[in-house]
This record gives sequence, C-alpha cells and structure tokens, in this order.
Amino acid sequence: MAGAAGTAGTDWWSQLFDFTDYGQLLALLHNSILAGAVLGVVGGLIGVFVMSRDLAFAVHGISELSFAGAAAGLLFGVGVVEGSIVGSIIAAAVIGVLGSRARDRNSITAVLMPFGLGLGILCLALYPGRSSNKFGLLTGQIVAVDDPRLNSLALIAVVVVVGLLIVWRPLTFASVDADVAAARGVPVRALSLVFMLLLGLAVAVSVQVVGALLVLSVLVTPAASALRVSSSPVLVPVLSTAFALMSLVGGILLALGSSVPISPYVTTISFLIYLVCRIASARRAKRARDRRRIVGVA
Repeated sequence: MAGAAGTAGTDWWSQLFDFTDYGQLLALLHNSILAGAVLGVVGGLIGVFVMSRDLAFAVHGISELSFAGAAAGLLFGVGVVEGSIVGSIIAAAVIGVLGSRARDRNSITAVLMPFGLGLGILCLALYPGRSSNKFGLLTGQIVAVDDPRLNSLALIAVVVVVGLLIVWRPLTFASVDADVAAARGVPVRALSLVFMLLLGLAVAVSVQVVGALLVLSVLVTPAASALRVSSSPVLVPVLSTAFALMSLVGGILLALGSSVPISPYVTTISFLIYLVCRIASARRAKRARDRRRIVGVA
C-alpha cells in the first residue's frame, strides 16, 4: 500500500513538473513563449484601465463571447482567432454602447455570460474534431501557437498597444472623473467605446493562450497587484506589465515540462504575486499607522 501510494505521488508530481528533454521542448515551443510575452505586455497595460474603470466583470463577459466565437470558428472552419475576435468585438460593443452606467453594464454582462458560454458549449458539442482543441479554448494550450497564429496575435497586440498609447492621457482623465472630463471637452462616450473595442481585442488575444475561463488572471490580477503597492500613474503600468510577464512567461516555462494545461501555472503565479503585494501593502499601512500614532503621542 505504501509503495503504491509513493508511486502515485511520484506520477502526480511528474505530471506537474517533468523536465526531461526540457531543452528540446523549449526550442520547439519558442512561439508560445513569445506569445506569452506579447500577451503580458497587452494585459499589463490594458489591465490598469480595467481596474480604474471597474470593468473586471465585463472582461469575464467578453471572454465568454470570445469563447463562443472561437468555438464557432472551430466548428465552421473559419479560424479560431477570427471567430474569437468577432465574438469579443460584438460583446465589447454591446457592453460599451448599452452599459454606460455601472448598473446597466453589470446586468448586460450577466446576460451575455451564460449566453456566450452556452453557445460555445453547443458549438464544441457539434465539433467532430479532437477533444484537445475543445478543452484548449477553455483552459489554454501552448502547443497550438504556430507562426501564422503568432503573427496574428502580434498584430492584434500592436493595434491594442498603439491604440492605448494614443488615448492614454484623455482616457486616464475620463477614468478618474468622467464628469469633469466631459465638462473639459473630453469625448468621454467615444473614448469609452474605443476602449471597449481595444479591450475586446485584448480578450481575444488572451483567450488564445490562457483560455476563456481564466482571462482575468491576465487582464485583472497583475494590475490589481500593482495597485496594491503603488498609486503612481507611471509606476503602476510598469509593475502591472512586469507582473503579467512574470505570470505568463513563467507559467509557460513551467507548463512546458508537464501534461497539465498552462492555466494552473499562470493563475498560481499571478495569485502568488497578488498575495505578496497585498501583504506588502498591509505591512506598509501598518507602519504608517504606527508612525502616526507615535507622532500623535509625542
């Protein structure tokens, strides 16, 4: 019994971490590492605005429609990337146009999520191909990033990053105080729609790597971690991008030597970074309270 338990434990560990022939795998899957790095930059930058505009729930809703589009693209043979982009853009446009207020946005997102998930599951159920393709849309896969897909992901990433850089200053102003920005002549409504379309593209890129169910670990958690340790408008995007890169590239490097999908590694690293940042924030707040107490006593 003890020997069997030990063998089972070894098998379990080897499924998670097996670095046999790791060098050859690293050379074969360099596209996946590059895709993770590209996604880290996109997720880190756009995540700052996702947090400041309170759109974390909307990200999840867009990802479900992106999943439905990718599944439909897989079923009808038009391409997973193309279908994912169409689904994301539709969801982002609907939320951006109809969800100008937080209450409306949340209700629309809650309606879109089950519809997108159900539609995606229907398309996957009808798809006669390999089950790994179906599973990968939900939890991510690192072996499907060939040169054409990497090029398409890089192109979408460039569009998102350039778009963000163009609207960065007015979008930051509108995210902090939309009413004052509108009074100053900033086109708040148009900026909101532009950002939602960029967010839709970012979600479509993320779904290709980490899957539809765990997009939040790329587009929300790194920025949330950065905001725990800084409020600087310059440092937060830098930290958010660094955290996203660490999560994605680190997760991919760990997943190369295992039979487990990439998602558990990416989400675990992302969560650990958030946990460390939260602890550091709590300790800093405690030291600040102690200093104020000492000054008050003095």
